[in-house]
Amino acid sequence: MELERIKAAFEQRGFCVKYFDNGAQAVAYLGKQTAGKTVSFGGSKTLEALGAYEALGQQAEVYWHWKGDGYMQTPDVYITSANAVSETGELVNIDGSGNRVSATLYGPKEVYFVCGVNKLTPDLHSAIQRAQDIAAPKNAMRLFGDQPDKMTACAAAGGDRCHHCQAPRSICRAIVIHQGPMLSQERCELILIGEELGY
Repeated sequence: MELERIKAAFEQRGFCVKYFDNGAQAVAYLGKQTAGKTVSFGGSKTLEALGAYEALGQQAEVYWHWKGDGYMQTPDVYITSANAVSETGELVNIDGSGNRVSATLYGPKEVYFVCGVNKLTPDLHSAIQRAQDIAAPKNAMRLFGDQPDKMTACAAAGGDRCHHCQAPRSICRAIVIHQGPMLSQERCELILIGEELGY
């Protein structure tokens, strides 16, 4: 991994970038950044694996619909992940209901994308492909793998790849590509962690 080149690609687009060798360091950093603020989490296996909700909740007012808190659209800080991170400086997410990606586009003044190095791809094309063929099928399996009546084509096939289905419960309804921070944001940061995390 050519960290300096990747960092430069994102910084040229206006993103802030921080790299941490491990998740514990990243969570400690986020704790300092969010202390005393309202924080909302987007659905993320990465954040769940890091225990970020519990850790940040010690110093901030945290909300996460995965934890039964409901969904807060306009916190001070929004923290989520990305399905793919291109080495050319783009962040890619696929979403079905829009709640996870909408807050990355409008509302919070600070947005943090927390990603493991397994999500790195060489360019935008491969980032979209990763989001479609790796992240989306695994998320569909997580959501519907034990519910045959709601299953998508990729979940029915064991989460092998995207089948470009039009299933009623498809979670592939929008692809959001961040090519830079939104004009309404005061800070938009990629936190890259030197571990494999999430899908």
